[in-house]
Amino acid sequence: MKYLKTLAALLAVSLLSFAQAGDRITVAAAADLKFALDEVAASFRQTHPGDEVIIAYGSSGKAMAQIQQGAPFDLFFSADIAFPRELVKAGLAAGDVKPYAIGRLVIWSLNLDAAHMTLSSLADPRIQRIAIANPKHAPYGQRAEEALKATGMWPKIESRLVYGENISQTAQFAMTGNAQVGLIALSLVLNPEMKGKGSYSVIPQNLHQPLEQGYVLLKNGANKPLARQFATYMSSAQARAIMVKYGFTLPGEAKK
Repeated sequence: MKYLKTLAALLAVSLLSFAQAGDRITVAAAADLKFALDEVAASFRQTHPGDEVIIAYGSSGKAMAQIQQGAPFDLFFSADIAFPRELVKAGLAAGDVKPYAIGRLVIWSLNLDAAHMTLSSLADPRIQRIAIANPKHAPYGQRAEEALKATGMWPKIESRLVYGENISQTAQFAMTGNAQVGLIALSLVLNPEMKGKGSYSVIPQNLHQPLEQGYVLLKNGANKPLARQFATYMSSAQARAIMVKYGFTLPGEAKK
């Protein structure tokens, strides 16, 4: 009888654990979303207790390459809408690409007065190290290069550039003093770790192609309701408010 009671108790615990266990999805996301998407995911979980949203951040170009090589991501949030569109063309997506935001590029410095800087200010010989994301695979780096070339600054400062693997590492270079100035994402400047530190000025959008960002449901997530629910949540009032908080312009809204 004691054995039966113990077995019944173990079975009850197992059933309770099974009932509490939720679904899990894995998301590949651009590094500029680190704080914004973490907050969106936390908000989403309030109505999905037990479910798990795992987010891996990095450069959009590298994430796309990983997906092309078979990485088991369910959703892909890119800082450049062109990357998920390539995955659709390659037959690796389970739906259409949907825009979710337009990012902004800024000049930021911890110790210099970046609030009054323009890209031309970077010619100052006292500024010896300028951080940008690697243009080869990071959309913010590509746009930084475009803006610097549009203003004629690229050849003047190219030798002083230091490259982050993604926009998050680029911001870290500027934060830690490895670079005196960083051309980084506004969304990172507004995160709790950087907000109120240093100073920044927004780079005019007419100097580069728009940082139009988009997401897509991948083949791996096609049969996962949680993946579709999280994607849909990005259009909710709660998620949109969080994105605005981090400086993103949203689809359907006028550019600022």
